Amino acid sequence: MHLEFSGEIWFWKGPAPWHFVSVPADECDELEATSSFVSYGWGMIPVTVQIGKTRWTTSLWPKDGGYVVPLKAAVRDAEGLGIGDLTSVVLRVDI
Repeated sequence: MHLEFSGEIWFWKGPAPWHFVSVPADECDELEATSSFVSYGWGMIPVTVQIGKTRWTTSLWPKDGGYVVPLKAAVRDAEGLGIGDLTSVVLRVDI
């Protein structure tokens, strides 16, 4: 499965703070349909992500009935991204 979308980077300030991009609802429906085939627990879905020239593997996190893409500092730094920036995301889920 291959998905492309744009989203705003947001920050979750918790005991373990993270930056995320939310997956749009329509794409979440497609992901939910395949989650039983690929999820390894807690609803996490392993993916390959590309933003700009940076590509990495991670897992989508379930949140509020949808999914979010975690953005580690190395990715944000490499692409010059921060909170509130709009970015294009390419996701690949191997089924």
